Amino acid sequence: MLRSFLPLLALLLGFNAPALANDTAPDVLARTTTQEVLEILKRDKELQNGNRAKLHQLVEAKILPNFDFNRMTQLALGKNWPRATAKQKQELVTEFRNLLVRTYSSSLTAFSNQTVEFKPLTLKPTDTDVTVRSEIRQPGGQPIPIDYSMYKTSFGWKVYDVTIDSVSLVTNYRASFASTIRQHGIDGLIKTMAEQSAHGAASPAPAPRSGS
Repeated sequence: MLRSFLPLLALLLGFNAPALANDTAPDVLARTTTQEVLEILKRDKELQNGNRAKLHQLVEAKILPNFDFNRMTQLALGKNWPRATAKQKQELVTEFRNLLVRTYSSSLTAFSNQTVEFKPLTLKPTDTDVTVRSEIRQPGGQPIPIDYSMYKTSFGWKVYDVTIDSVSLVTNYRASFASTIRQHGIDGLIKTMAEQSAHGAASPAPAPRSGS
């Protein structure tokens, strides 16, 4: 399932490097900080053993500052976003953020022995929206392509979607969210997301392509 690769996402979405300038190229930012997070996991036994408090701290410090949760939630809601009230939109963004926090935190300990290879990126000075491409290489398995959709803001480059083995995280959630809204309305989706977060669960996700 897509969810099984979330620890890899957590590593690769750790683009928060205070020492790096906001205008650092997105692929350089990704590669440099990925190496840093890998080192943190390798040397911290408490993280490897699933220390929940430390896992949450790592997610909060290294991952969340680099997401644009407002844009991600809007894309995931699709045509249902304009139908939500201002209060519902705020709750949706909060619950979507919480859902990913808990999922990443509970999945981080599954990482072991994988390596990351980033593909070259041709970045023009006028580019404000790019795809950073990478592969997860794992012993005895096929490489897993992971692409990051990022756009430039006044605070640096932000992630607004991730595609794992041709499956878009945003598109996947959009299908799941739309189904819940059809059955239970927007408030029902908010309630479902809150319940999933409380239990550390993620929305159902499809399996990767055959052979991965």
